[in-house]
Amino acid sequence: MELASLALWQMVVVGVIALALLVLSADYAVKKSIGLAAYFHLSSTFMGVTVISIATSIPEITAHLTASVGIVQGSLDYKVGSSIVLGANIGSDVVQQTLILGLVVFLSGTLYFRKYFLWKTMIPMILTSLLCIILGLDRVYSHLDGAILFGLFVLYMYYLYFDERKHYKEEDNLPKSDEVANGIPQNGREALRDTLLGIAALGVTILSATYVLQITEIVVDRTGIGGSLIGVLTLGVASAMPELITALSGVNNKETGISLGALIGSNITNPLLAIGGGAMLSTYYVPQPLIYWDLPWATLTGAFLWAILWFSGGKLKRWSAFYLMGIYFVYVITRAIFFAVD
Repeated sequence: MELASLALWQMVVVGVIALALLVLSADYAVKKSIGLAAYFHLSSTFMGVTVISIATSIPEITAHLTASVGIVQGSLDYKVGSSIVLGANIGSDVVQQTLILGLVVFLSGTLYFRKYFLWKTMIPMILTSLLCIILGLDRVYSHLDGAILFGLFVLYMYYLYFDERKHYKEEDNLPKSDEVANGIPQNGREALRDTLLGIAALGVTILSATYVLQITEIVVDRTGIGGSLIGVLTLGVASAMPELITALSGVNNKETGISLGALIGSNITNPLLAIGGGAMLSTYYVPQPLIYWDLPWATLTGAFLWAILWFSGGKLKRWSAFYLMGIYFVYVITRAIFFAVD
């Protein structure tokens, strides 16, 4: 479908349909993931950090691969292409840590983080952003830098799996929704069926999110909804739509492990897998604002969130949502005013 050729009202209709499919497919995929986690004796948090976070990061991963191929072939400017995908990647991470997490907390009322989650997922998330700063100080992500990032992602997934096998307790990970509990696969054939259905649902989620993002871009361009700040705000939320809807579906199914795992896990997957894989292929030019603003902001935001959770006993209450969303708007406004040029 050629979206640009549609009238504005037609795009709105397509956008509403895409958004509805996005919500329904994400909810279905989450339910299947929870059931499969119970069948394979894996926690919903583990599924969120690994399978769900990788799936919801497919747009970022695809963007990096596409840009890297373009850079290698010479069809995409090295500096421009690098700046676009790196900025979108790290900007998406900040959106998820602040605005998206704030929305999830506000709508759910209270989120609970276990201490092991703070150590095994949030600390790696913070260290990942810090590592990206260090590797980018020379203003280039080289092939070696990419291999380091990508290799760390593989090692981290390996560690999470074996740590999960060691500490998993079935009584702590029973599905809390009767609908999900009744849908747990009973044998290998049902598990394979649910795996394929879950993958298909995630595919619909990603495709729907892509349409929502494209329509948002066209509407912003046609209506002249003003300037870089509004563009960043609307497109930033749209590009993080898979994580947002997946996180809300997890809350709706009383499985906050999926919600937290998807949001925090994506902030690990995006830099390590997407940037790492892309840099291994083409190398990247690292724009100055990324080193002096975006990555430090992502690092400090993660550290600030970790400190709040540690001293609050792992609880984020509704009032915290306003702080998180406020942090995002400070980030966007400052970025637009002081770091508009690469």
